[in-house]
Amino acid sequence: MKFILGTKEEMSQIFTEDGNALPVTLLSAGPVVVTQIKTDEKDGYEAVQVGYGIKNPRNINKAQKGHFKGLGNFRYVKEFRTAPGEMKVGDSFDVSSFEPGDVVEVSGVSKGKGFQGVVKRHGFHGGPRTHGQKHSEREPGSIGATGPQRVFKGTRMGGRMGADRVTVKRLKVVAIDKENNVMAVSGAIPGRRGTVIEITG
Repeated sequence: MKFILGTKEEMSQIFTEDGNALPVTLLSAGPVVVTQIKTDEKDGYEAVQVGYGIKNPRNINKAQKGHFKGLGNFRYVKEFRTAPGEMKVGDSFDVSSFEPGDVVEVSGVSKGKGFQGVVKRHGFHGGPRTHGQKHSEREPGSIGATGPQRVFKGTRMGGRMGADRVTVKRLKVVAIDKENNVMAVSGAIPGRRGTVIEITG
């Protein structure tokens, strides 16, 4: 399994040979360094832990410095549940491990939108503007019968929206810029500019 960490940069478009515009998201991917190998015997599961990004050394505690063992001052550390194969601690790899045409799965944290009403959060249509209604254009309306004397769990109402972990599957790698460690992936990807993205393929 291929995997790498990156940050979302921006959206753009790439023109195909037949002149069609293809919407893509540009990702700064890698390089990442293997910081730990998890095994069934020692940890109970198999995984590869990698470090990505640069962090001010003054903001790294002694436990992290000891764990990194001089490999670098990483800002992000993530695990990928996969068999390590021939990987070992200290190995580094970048965006060149992917190729145009690869189908990937992308995970990230979506934009946080704060407290939102039912129209934006759940797509409610709201109430009528006329016929005796006054200020109910974006209200939820009835939330159920009065018999149970309570609100059922899961009732769609206003509340905090966004800032959820979102995974988008079956996206295609359109282009690779090995010199600048930039990857162009088809379609939209969750998060804002600078969001950490996990890419597996």
